Amino acid sequence: MRRWACAMAMLLTGAAMPVPNFIDASAGLPVKPGQGHSMNVVVADVDGDRIDDLVIAMERDPNRLLLGDGKGGFRDASDRLPRAARDSEESAVADLDGDGDLDIAVANEDDLLPELYLNDGRGRFTDASERIRHRVKANAVTAFDADGDKRPDLFFGGDKVSSLWMGMGKGRFRDESVARLPATYGGTQDVSAGDLDGDGDPDLVLGNEDRNQIYLNDGRGLFALAPAEVLPRPAAGPEETRDALLFDADGDGDADLFFANTKLWNPNAVAQNRLLLNDGKGRFVDATDRLPQRRENSIAALAIDLDGDGRLDLVTVGVAADLRGADPTGPVRILLNRGARFEDVSEVWLPPTAVARGFDVAAVDANRDGKMDLFVAGRGGRDLLLIRR
Repeated sequence: MRRWACAMAMLLTGAAMPVPNFIDASAGLPVKPGQGHSMNVVVADVDGDRIDDLVIAMERDPNRLLLGDGKGGFRDASDRLPRAARDSEESAVADLDGDGDLDIAVANEDDLLPELYLNDGRGRFTDASERIRHRVKANAVTAFDADGDKRPDLFFGGDKVSSLWMGMGKGRFRDESVARLPATYGGTQDVSAGDLDGDGDPDLVLGNEDRNQIYLNDGRGLFALAPAEVLPRPAAGPEETRDALLFDADGDGDADLFFANTKLWNPNAVAQNRLLLNDGKGRFVDATDRLPQRRENSIAALAIDLDGDGRLDLVTVGVAADLRGADPTGPVRILLNRGARFEDVSEVWLPPTAVARGFDVAAVDANRDGKMDLFVAGRGGRDLLLIRR
């Protein structure tokens, strides 16, 4: 409404309307089948043609594979994936069997069973899910090398308990959750891996429904829960985090944290996104005052340098206050990193149609012009493809 009012005011006064930095090219995307619940998107070249493709986790529909043509278009090649319709929540893409191409692991929530798709090198996948058999209600997955043996491992963030599957090579995994993970509260909605304490090995940050956590790696893939004081709780009240993003917000070379927060399922939560700055040793200071003070349901975030100044900016997507309402679409927002603060420039940078039931956002060079475009995964509504001018 605000964007529309600004546009009308410019028309009435004769003022020149600003030209958005992105064009809405969503009409050219392949039509989604079924319920159209896109939950997560990963950008990867799965068929080896050096063009960005899209792997999309679908809730209650078969997962999707969109192959890029390098000219801004995508074709639906979902028939290259196993066609089971499950409660897929998130995907991780990595060379899981060591043959030089990219495979896919998928976290499933209500189905309780993860998926493992192995690539034949040409972007066609076979179902190897029987290699990861555990009954965990998982919303998140990440592929990373926990123990430094140069084989990818898989962490699944669960509703009640999480699990860690250690890579044994050739696409085989072994459940070592009990031996390697702390026995702590679950409720995990997202997980990110990165070196938080500066010791050279990957730690884990868990975005949870009511209190976020950090698992510190001892260098051998054994994880311990970080002391509560290293991750300050929000002063405004509890947070329901849907995305835990690691990025260098202040340019000092260490991993800072952005939490995309909602109050969709926890009525006591405060839907204010948070920014936490790392001291280089894994202790964080709350710098949320650098963000716009806006309480809306942010589901996912992306860190990317959009204006070319060397600082990482933020793109956030989300939904309206009532996800089950008549129009639960939420805005796509662009927050430019000005150093001491993040400035919302969405109304100038984006077209008025940049709204979606946004559950994920990723950067993709759809037309291979060297400028990053944006793909927004929409749950129960349309996906967005925003092409950079």
